[in-house]
Amino acid sequence: MFRRKKKDEKTEDAPVAAAVREDAETALEVEAPAETMAAARSQVSPGEASLESATTPEASRPAASKASTGRGNRVQKVGIVSSDKMQKTVVVRVDRLVLHQKYRRYVRRTSRFMAHDDLGSTIGDRVRIVETRPLSARKRWRVVEILQKAAK
Repeated sequence: MFRRKKKDEKTEDAPVAAAVREDAETALEVEAPAETMAAARSQVSPGEASLESATTPEASRPAASKASTGRGNRVQKVGIVSSDKMQKTVVVRVDRLVLHQKYRRYVRRTSRFMAHDDLGSTIGDRVRIVETRPLSARKRWRVVEILQKAAK
């Protein structure tokens, strides 16, 4: 384990620490000449200085995508439609691979989401869904696009 320092050991290190502290203070007292500072300022053009000072969140933010129009980044998932028996609602199956902690093998986990569908997707279609406000008791997702139609 760790050994505590005795009082005698602390007094031996004190002069060394004081000497190091004095060297650091003298190094801080030395300043750069005024000419070098002026030369460094002159290398930055006035246009660059105004660009650095005028950075706004709107200017640095990338253009908003179709799925998130000014409402932040919404969660998007890609899955396969497993049921389309309801009106304007589909059940989307999203599969993901998870590493099993004990066996160190990948296990497929499936989640089912109820999604609002105005596009008319059918069973087997690969769709992209996006999170939205609650539309009903179990429906909190909306179909944004059909990525691949089912093979018939």
